[in-house]
Amino acid sequence: MGEEAPAATVSAAATASSPPHLLFICFPGQGHINPMLRLAKRIAAKGLLVTFSTTSSAGAKLVSSSAGGVSAGGNGVPLGRGRIRFEFLDDEFDGKEIDALMHHLETAGPPAFESLLRRQAAAGRPVACVVGNPFIPWAVDVAAAAGIPAAVLWVQSCAVFSLYYHAVHGLVVFPPEDDLAATFKLPGLPAMSVADVPSFLLPSNPFKSLTDAIVRQIREIGKARWVFVNSFMELERDAVDALAGGEVSPPPPPLIPVGPLIELDDGEDETTAVRGDMIKAADDCIGWLDSHPPRSVVYASLGSVVVLDAGEVAEMAHGLAATGRPFLWVVRPDSRELLPDGFLDGGAEDGHVTAAARGRGLVVGWSPQERVLAHTSVAVFLTHCGWNSTLETMAAGVPVVAFPQWGDQCTDAKFLVDELAMGVRLRRAPSLRRDDVRGAVDAAVSGPRAGDMLASAAAWSAACRAAVAAGGSSDRHVEAFVEEVIALQAKPLVEE
Repeated sequence: MGEEAPAATVSAAATASSPPHLLFICFPGQGHINPMLRLAKRIAAKGLLVTFSTTSSAGAKLVSSSAGGVSAGGNGVPLGRGRIRFEFLDDEFDGKEIDALMHHLETAGPPAFESLLRRQAAAGRPVACVVGNPFIPWAVDVAAAAGIPAAVLWVQSCAVFSLYYHAVHGLVVFPPEDDLAATFKLPGLPAMSVADVPSFLLPSNPFKSLTDAIVRQIREIGKARWVFVNSFMELERDAVDALAGGEVSPPPPPLIPVGPLIELDDGEDETTAVRGDMIKAADDCIGWLDSHPPRSVVYASLGSVVVLDAGEVAEMAHGLAATGRPFLWVVRPDSRELLPDGFLDGGAEDGHVTAAARGRGLVVGWSPQERVLAHTSVAVFLTHCGWNSTLETMAAGVPVVAFPQWGDQCTDAKFLVDELAMGVRLRRAPSLRRDDVRGAVDAAVSGPRAGDMLASAAAWSAACRAAVAAGGSSDRHVEAFVEEVIALQAKPLVEE
C-alpha cells in the first residue's frame, strides 16, 4: 500500500461532518473481550463510530461468532445511532502459551497498532480516542505518540483496582501467605485477609508476565485521560470515593464506573448481532433448561481459563451427581477427557450410576452464560468468581457457590459471599471433596440462609439493571464521555 498518513494530522473540516471515531484495542482473552466489546457497543449506540480490534487470530473467532454481515474491515454495521466495525492487528500470532503471548504483544503489538491507527486516517476515519485495557499498557503510549487521547477500561472491580494500586505504590503490606488469620484494612474496603488478595500480587504467583503488565499499567495509569471500570457506583461507592477523596497518595485518576458490562436482553436484536464469543456455545442449553421447573437446576462453570486436575474433575462430577438435582455443567473440550469413566455415556463409577445415566445432567463445552443465568430454572451458580461471571450472576439474581482459583477471583468471592451475602464458599483445601460440593449446593439452594441469599441476589439484580438503564449512574457516565469526545473533535488536538 502507499505511504500512510500520520494518525493525528487531520483538520477540523475533515472530521466536522462525521461522528467521532473511537478505536478499542483489546487483550485477546475472553474475560477481556466480553466487557470491552460491550462498552464499545454502548458507546456506538449513542451515535459514534467504533472500531474494535484485537489480535488477528482472536479477531477471526469474533467475526465467526457474530451474525451474518459482520466482517473485518469495511464500514461495519448499524448499532443504535452509530456504527461498530471490526479491524484487527496484522500480527500473525496463533499461540496459546501465556508468556509467549505476552512477549508477542509487547514486541509486535505497538508497531502493529501504530499501523492500524495510520490506516484509519488514510481511510478518512481518523481516530479521536483510543480505549485499551490493563494487559496491553503500551496502547496508551502508542496513542500518545500519535497525538490521540486515550482511555483505559479496568475490566475488574474497583476493590481489585484499589488493592493493585496500593500494592504497586508501596502503600500496603499484605500478611504472609501462610497467615490466613491476619487481616489488613484499606480505605473504602472491608477488612481482608491474604486469601482475599488477587493472587497475582503474592510471592507464589506463577504468572509473572501478567503481573508485570498490570503493574506497568497501574504505574502509568495517569497517562490515560479517562479510566473506566466495569462496575457501578451503587455497588462500589465506598471504594470509588476513597480513591478519589484524597485518602490515597499519590492519587490515582478518578475511576468512572460504566458497568455492569453485560448483555441484559435475552432476545436477538442489533446489540447481540455483534458478539464476543471466542468459543462456540452449545445449542441445546436453553431447550434443556426449558424442560425443568423453576429454581431446580445447578449451573456450574469455571470460565474459559481455570483448569482442574483429574482428581478435582472427578470429585466435582460426583459432588454434582450427589446433590440429587439436575445440573448443567460447562466442561471445556480440553478437560473433557478428565471426566470419570462412564460419566457421559451413563456407565457406572465407584459402584454408583452417574447422574448423566439418569438424565439429570447435561455436560457442554461452552454455554450462552447470560441466557442460562437468566433462565427461571437455574437455582444456583457454582462459579470461579471471575468478575464477568460475578456481574452476570448479580444481574440475573442467582445465588452462588463460590469456588475461586486465582487472580481477582479470590477478591470477588470475598465480596459475593461476605459483603453481598449472595452465596457460600466451596473450600478447596486440602483438596476438593464431593461431599463439600454437595453440601455447598444444598446450603445455597435450601439451607437456613438460602432465602436471605436469594433476596440479596434479587436486590442486586435490580441495582445492576437500574445502573445501565437510561438515566442510570453508569449510563450517565457513558453519555458524559461521549459528549466530551464530541467536544474534543470540535477542537482537535492537532490542526493543519
